[in-house]
Amino acid sequence: MFGFFDSIRNAVDEFEPSSIVDILIIAAIIYVALLLLRRTTAMAVLRGAIIMVAIVLLLTRVLDLTLLDWLLRNGWPALLVGVPVIFQSEIRRALERVGRAGNWTVLGNADYEALIDIVVEACDNLAQERHGGLIVLERDTGLEDYIDTGKRLDASLSAELVESIFFPNSPLHDGALIVRGDRVAAAGCTLPLSSTGNGAVHFGTRHRAALGITEVTDSLAIVVSEETGQVSVASSGRMISRLDAGRLRALLLSLYVASGRLERRALRRRRVQV
Repeated sequence: MFGFFDSIRNAVDEFEPSSIVDILIIAAIIYVALLLLRRTTAMAVLRGAIIMVAIVLLLTRVLDLTLLDWLLRNGWPALLVGVPVIFQSEIRRALERVGRAGNWTVLGNADYEALIDIVVEACDNLAQERHGGLIVLERDTGLEDYIDTGKRLDASLSAELVESIFFPNSPLHDGALIVRGDRVAAAGCTLPLSSTGNGAVHFGTRHRAALGITEVTDSLAIVVSEETGQVSVASSGRMISRLDAGRLRALLLSLYVASGRLERRALRRRRVQV
């Protein structure tokens, strides 16, 4: 215990004005790194790794696990090599984003109900014309990895835009359209295909892609079948099919709008507490 206080006293004695600059630079590097990873699946991996390391450190200290403590103390060089390997695509993408000056944007809060109305109108029109479509609504888990596979648009969401994208033989009609907030982030995106979802092997490519993205993220995916004109919604790896406009709107309101309201309420509570 006394050694701990001695180390704190020595650190305070050695503290100089240059130390403030040093601390601010390190804090800025960490902040920028987290900002660049914010809308990628790597953030979930990073959180999981931090939690696991914290648990192992706690067990090592409480139970006095000598071997595990030795592994932790001597395993940092391997970790320095492993992190770039695990996050190589995210690191490359982050460096590219730093090099693109116009890539930093601030997203406002979407009008969730108006967004749902636009999506429902577009899907209903696509179903009547038997034009296939796949729309993904981003929620808490960022979809930046999948947005990069398509054509970035950053356009205002409208039924006309959605219908033009999925018009047969248009350049982007085969991929997925990703909605972030109240804007179309990208179109023509490639999504992971499900092989384990409910009856996934019996679905077409669009439906398997909708199941796949909802298995690895918390997003919602709306599919319009080109063959039957039926509209389906995928959430958490499950597919709800044969939805008319009324049922589609009610379902999206319950799954998407409710979660957005809960997030805003939680944010307001945190601000009040602060």
